[in-house]
Amino acid sequence: MNSKQFNQWLVDYQSNLPSSPLIMGVLNVTPDSFSDGGKFLDPTHACKQAILMVEQGADIIDIGGESSKPGALPVSSSEELARVIPVIEQIRAISDVCISVDTCKAQVMEEAVIAGASLINDISAFSDPAALAIAAHRSVPICLMHMKGLPQTMQEDPQYVDDVVLEINDFFQQRIQTCVDAGIARERIIIDPGFGFGKTIQHNMLLIKRFAEFQQHNQPLLLGVSRKSTLGAILEKPVNERLIGGIVISVLATLQGVALIRTHDVDETQQALKMIQAIVSA
Repeated sequence: MNSKQFNQWLVDYQSNLPSSPLIMGVLNVTPDSFSDGGKFLDPTHACKQAILMVEQGADIIDIGGESSKPGALPVSSSEELARVIPVIEQIRAISDVCISVDTCKAQVMEEAVIAGASLINDISAFSDPAALAIAAHRSVPICLMHMKGLPQTMQEDPQYVDDVVLEINDFFQQRIQTCVDAGIARERIIIDPGFGFGKTIQHNMLLIKRFAEFQQHNQPLLLGVSRKSTLGAILEKPVNERLIGGIVISVLATLQGVALIRTHDVDETQQALKMIQAIVSA
């Protein structure tokens, strides 16, 4: 899927709900991400991985240059740019696949879009006014994610005053309106409830059990659960043995209307979605 096709998919979303979710392939160009940290620091190697994921069925490649795992420390804009921009440029030189940049920094957002990114995925939901201004000025689709706290401290006993799903929905209502008021078209907004970001295992399970409740905003829903620690805690498996748990959650979310699935395991996720589609269309 190229950028033009993705933009049309977003426009059509309201009137023609997709029968199968898009797949967003994870490409972390960091030394410290929890699953693939250090594997794709070389831009050429990262580019090859991106093309492999496209061949396996990825519609979007999500490139991140700063780890957001629990306890991760922030990096400078210059360091993040040095990691991300060469990869975007190399991919763009050989492919028109839709590229997402996973960042909270306004400067990184702008330079990534100039380099060829077509979507901005911000775990802080554009809480920085400068980032919000860049998103409005560049007129690119954005993803708003819910996160309780910051990566450094978000898993230190996260608490919700009320129901976790209700609180996340209140957050989305406020952030969507803020984005619209800033000049971002509603049809360009994707929302992600932030599985694992400032949430206990119980919070995460409720989020999946009641995933359909996030559809009240009429925005495409993104979900990223691939290889996360909640799966490891429940299954008692290390990070490289959590595939089945992630696929099960992806299937459950698909049956509740998820529109995009963010995953490290593109081929396996594509197979699961293909089976669901075959059953639904029988």
